[in-house]
Amino acid sequence: MSVVPVKSADLDASEVSWFAPICSDDYRYLGVPDGDLRSSWENTSDVLLTADKLGFRNILCPSSYQVGQDTLTFASAAAPLTKNINLLAAIRCGELHPAMLARTVATLDHILKGRLTLNVISSNFPGEDASSEYRYRRSWEVVEILKQAWNQDEISYEGEIYNLQGLSTDPVRPYQINGGPLLYFGGYSPPAIDLCGAHCDVYLMWPETQELLAERMKAVHERAVHHGRVLDYGLRVHMVVRDTEAEAREYAESLVSKLDDDKGATIRERALDAKSLGVALQSQGRDMTDEEGYSEPHLWTGIGRARSGCGAALVGSVDQVLSKIEEYRKMGIRAFIFSGYPHKDECEIFGRKVLPELKTCSLPEAYGRVPGKTPQTPLGAGERR
Repeated sequence: MSVVPVKSADLDASEVSWFAPICSDDYRYLGVPDGDLRSSWENTSDVLLTADKLGFRNILCPSSYQVGQDTLTFASAAAPLTKNINLLAAIRCGELHPAMLARTVATLDHILKGRLTLNVISSNFPGEDASSEYRYRRSWEVVEILKQAWNQDEISYEGEIYNLQGLSTDPVRPYQINGGPLLYFGGYSPPAIDLCGAHCDVYLMWPETQELLAERMKAVHERAVHHGRVLDYGLRVHMVVRDTEAEAREYAESLVSKLDDDKGATIRERALDAKSLGVALQSQGRDMTDEEGYSEPHLWTGIGRARSGCGAALVGSVDQVLSKIEEYRKMGIRAFIFSGYPHKDECEIFGRKVLPELKTCSLPEAYGRVPGKTPQTPLGAGERR
């Protein structure tokens, strides 16, 4: 299987992350709501703090309108409670004015002392039905404005959607002085891949067979080369790991044992990205499996019956899961975002059984975005680093 060049080719560690179920996506039995697992500050912050305690290096804080909590508000409240973990906060481009978003992000980055990373989202807004081309153009311009805000004395930008001239960047310099927070990105359409190749740092993929993942990486690498860049790659996938494969498979089957297919369809369709190409590809993957829902050894697609987006899990023993992760690493994947149901319980299982066997890192530190973790203070008017 071909391997594409990656930015962190010499890095012998991986950024191993967990998932904060901000968007009402925490169950013991998929499709069966549990009041104790609802999207609440109490439950979701408990998951985050558990991941921090166990040594996960980052945690994805997703974004959705119809369900769950506000991402940046949640991240701001959780930031001072954490010790070491990075926060991968989703930003829906255009939701905030780009200059105001730059200031919000810079403020949060200072609260976290450089432990902020960003997941660039281009989905529709609530009630919006914009074309893919427009949404990714909007994100393209937002990202370019953010980079001006974080790295220049002023914002002077003339685009198809935004026109900002002579705007001082004094209030918006982030803690991470070497370029600002890392930008993670996931998308499958040609405009999405072009945006990632031109402006983002880590291309995130949803679970597919290794052959298909390699094809995705090759396509993104080609666009990055077109823009004179090399990227890193990440995989977002659920996890069911137990001492034996039989135990893991049994638990996976129990997750969908009470699922009503109509309820599952309702859950999938409520997401703002439900009609995206990436979601469609996850659905296609469920149609190309064996009778038990496995598209390749240890990759189980049953979870996709009750959620939009990432729709498969690694299922197996500790050794089997470690072997699978190593195969992904050999492909060039450096960032992993895992999750499980319920999220806190599975975080603890993975954190005890698998995480100690993995060499982990923080990608912002590996990129030199937070050199030496030297304490810094927000800049005042007229100051420059």
